[in-house]
Amino acid sequence: MISHPLLPKLRQLRLSGMLLTLDVRAAQATERQLTPVEFLALLLDDELERRSQTRLAVHLAQSGCDSQKSLAHFDFTAAPGINRTLIQELVTCAFISHHENILICGPTGVGKSHLANAIACEALKRDFRVLSRPTHRFLTDLNAARANGAHARMLTKVLAVDLLVLDDFGLQPISPQGAQDLYQVLTERYEHRSMIVTSNRAFEEWADVFGDALLASAALDRLTHHAHTLIIRGQSYRQRGRRKETAGTSSALPSQDPSEVDLHLHN
Repeated sequence: MISHPLLPKLRQLRLSGMLLTLDVRAAQATERQLTPVEFLALLLDDELERRSQTRLAVHLAQSGCDSQKSLAHFDFTAAPGINRTLIQELVTCAFISHHENILICGPTGVGKSHLANAIACEALKRDFRVLSRPTHRFLTDLNAARANGAHARMLTKVLAVDLLVLDDFGLQPISPQGAQDLYQVLTERYEHRSMIVTSNRAFEEWADVFGDALLASAALDRLTHHAHTLIIRGQSYRQRGRRKETAGTSSALPSQDPSEVDLHLHN
């Protein structure tokens, strides 16, 4: 490929990637007796696919999402109560076009973060701009940006992405400044951009996380309006795995209660 006579011209046109499949496509064109236009169309399809995959890889790295935590890797058998039809609807990402939110609540280890990440990955595949961070880290980074003069730039980016994923809301205390920052983000994204928030706190506890009842009420009113709410009840995947490992040394597995999931839409 380095010495291919077409390389200089393809480089000049920024199409050097075509050489990766040029010989294969040329052989197919001969075998199938394709017209020149059909042959060119195959090469252009290859180039578009390469660029799409490259763009997805870059956006995936920038977003903070984990490509391994996809919907295909989610263990639905561990949570049989989940409405898979609704999940399949959400991964179409129509909720982003409608500027709706998704709230996923439940105890630790039931797959909240995995589902949020899977939906975010599907959004990336559809060329939506995504930013995913643990809530505490997000607020810490936003506050730290004030020290180096990058706060305005970071806030602009946060408000511009099509989907903002805040994981583990309420897992760690939020400082007064963090509460103010979160309120600003929720308010300015309201009915303009979508969010996914995961939490192991019950909804009635969310106000306590803010530490300011009035601020919490105003913020949560916006967050829960036009929101799909998924409440997952069940046992931790990690604890189930641990029990299975332990049970492997005995003659029987411990009994388990099936997972339960409540799914509904608040408007």
